[in-house]
Amino acid sequence: MTIAALEALTFGLGRLVEAAGAAGHRVCLLTGNRAVYRHELDRLEPGALDIVDVDTRDAAVSAEALAAVPGLKGLINSTDTWSVPGADLAAELGLPGPDPAAVRLLRDKSRVRNLLHEQNLSRGPALTIPAGPAAADEVLQQIGLPVVLKDSAGTSSRNVWLIRDERQLHAALREAAQRPLSGRLFAEPFFAGPVYSAETLSWAGETKLLGVLSRQMSHEPSVREEAAAFPVGLPEAEFALIQDWVGRVLKTAGHDAGFAHVEFVLTAEGPELVEINRRIGGALVGEALCRALRTNVYDAMVAVALGVRPVLLDAPAATGSATGFVLVYPDRPGTLTGWTGVDGLAAFPGSPEWYPTAAPGDRLEHMSDQRGCTGIVLAEGATAELALHRALSAAGSIRPLVAAHAPK
Repeated sequence: MTIAALEALTFGLGRLVEAAGAAGHRVCLLTGNRAVYRHELDRLEPGALDIVDVDTRDAAVSAEALAAVPGLKGLINSTDTWSVPGADLAAELGLPGPDPAAVRLLRDKSRVRNLLHEQNLSRGPALTIPAGPAAADEVLQQIGLPVVLKDSAGTSSRNVWLIRDERQLHAALREAAQRPLSGRLFAEPFFAGPVYSAETLSWAGETKLLGVLSRQMSHEPSVREEAAAFPVGLPEAEFALIQDWVGRVLKTAGHDAGFAHVEFVLTAEGPELVEINRRIGGALVGEALCRALRTNVYDAMVAVALGVRPVLLDAPAATGSATGFVLVYPDRPGTLTGWTGVDGLAAFPGSPEWYPTAAPGDRLEHMSDQRGCTGIVLAEGATAELALHRALSAAGSIRPLVAAHAPK
């Protein structure tokens, strides 16, 4: 029997193939760009999975491809971009899957924000606005400063503006008017504090907090992600508070099965939502979960796709290795030609590993969000703090080499 994946995250495909095999199934990946998975595919044995090259942004073409998959028993959709079409396709094919209406709600960050505000789970509402300077007065009156402007369906920290004064607000609104948005532009209050994410697994409305991931963001006004570590060692009372809060947030938002990656700010008054992603965390979060929990957590992804309660819900607390990982960015846009320092990683403590996200020849144009990342360094330690220090040390030795773009 086969489990299909409608695209996937950049890393974790090998873990998914292993989990599906343990359940007696084969993986079939539908993708419009298999180069995204070059690192994972290079590490897999030839023929370890089936790959169907198809325009996954075309729902009708994807449906036709899925209908041709022999013995199809489940559909995995672990990305934000394909979450809505994935839910629709699962429903059309009679496969286990989430309620498409609930998925549409979660893909609209402004609707989620307002729903949580109405239920007293967030202190701030969302204000949908037109992209352009004419919206400035409404933002100032309804939300105030500081404020965050976002694309309601954005991903990878794209189209996010952190604004502290009126000059920045007018500039951001002008810039937003020139950007292609996946959803609608909206404004929400800025919440001060460190950013974390709750990594959770749910089934039939029951939610388990698998652990909390720390997240280091870049200097303002850019909001790209720089580094992360898992699992954060929180006091028992604070962990319980986050467990209760994230369970109520997910129940209110209608997420009742599968992984969730819930980003939040731990303010002086408690957690405040940044956004909900109804998937396992991106970058190397899946790998961090596997190492900390001493199990292949992708077994749970397969179980949910088959409509079965995941065994991971009953797993004990994390007892394995903590991990830290650092995203490596170039200092300027251009064409990537390679890296220096990768060959020297073995000299650093924590068994650091290199996970490239770009390849020589790739054009790097976006330095303010994760699209500019060229690779990730992951290291281990007894605690998240030690692991992150080791990852930062190792990543500091790597330098992306970038050549200026050739004129068009």
